[in-house]
Amino acid sequence: MKKNLIALCLSAGMLAGVPGFALADVNIVPQNTTAAPSIPASALQQLTWTPVDTSKSQTVRLATGGQHLNVPGITGPVAAFSVPANIGELSLTLSSDVNKNTGVFAPNVLVFDQNMSPAAYFPSNYFTYQEPGVLSADRLEGVMRLTPALGQQKLYILAFTTASDLQKTTTLLDPAKAYAKGVGNAIPDIPDPIARHVAEGVVNLKVKNSSNSSILVGPLFGSSGPGPVTVGNTAAPAYSTQPAPAAAPAAAPAPVAKSEPMLNDTESYFNQAIKQAVAKGDVDKALKLLDEAERLGSKTARSTFIGSVKGKG
Repeated sequence: MKKNLIALCLSAGMLAGVPGFALADVNIVPQNTTAAPSIPASALQQLTWTPVDTSKSQTVRLATGGQHLNVPGITGPVAAFSVPANIGELSLTLSSDVNKNTGVFAPNVLVFDQNMSPAAYFPSNYFTYQEPGVLSADRLEGVMRLTPALGQQKLYILAFTTASDLQKTTTLLDPAKAYAKGVGNAIPDIPDPIARHVAEGVVNLKVKNSSNSSILVGPLFGSSGPGPVTVGNTAAPAYSTQPAPAAAPAAAPAPVAKSEPMLNDTESYFNQAIKQAVAKGDVDKALKLLDEAERLGSKTARSTFIGSVKGKG
């Protein structure tokens, strides 16, 4: 799976009757969350979600005594994170360190919007082996780029492993080979160590702002869905290294449109800009233009956006 993805999670019925569409110069990959384990909302609400912001990396140590989800398809403890969704596009780097016994937790990740609806699924093969560096160990790592939909306040990131993953291994780079590569020597012809996949480990999540193509999380026109779900606890659990309580997600107010109609020239300007953004595959820009146009009183920007998207089908 390519790591620079775009997917659209549209509100129910918003594009009814459209079998599928592709935007120019953009690789649209629908996130097949049906391939992920089905987790009851009641179980998700009982988890403690570790808050993560852009100022630091968050580490969770997965151990037998940690959090578990007793659902088919998930084996062993899980790591649960909450991240802010009101700071723009996000780049999430999730890594799992190889331990001293040559074992590694092979993560699968489910991304939920603020209503705890699954929005994206990254299976374990998305997280690939990364060689050790000056400040980093052998690890499995993947970068997830997400664009929270308008009105989202929190996103929820669940990392887990499966029984199938525990039957697999990862080939590492022998330290002698790593040293030889680093200093420019001939690489010795010696076997590489094999890391077993295990149910416990150390998972790190780093969140930062991003401007790359990304997966849209949440209803496209946020206000049409149900209200945000209150999760059981968003304070950092005992096994987290960065305890920092976070408030339960709250609904953001919809943009307030001006009461007076928009001037025709201004309306035309925004509609043309929306069409051009969709044609170039820049859905995030088109959504921002739509939001601003409606805030200024536009009555046609929304239909222009929908028509532009349908026209790319």
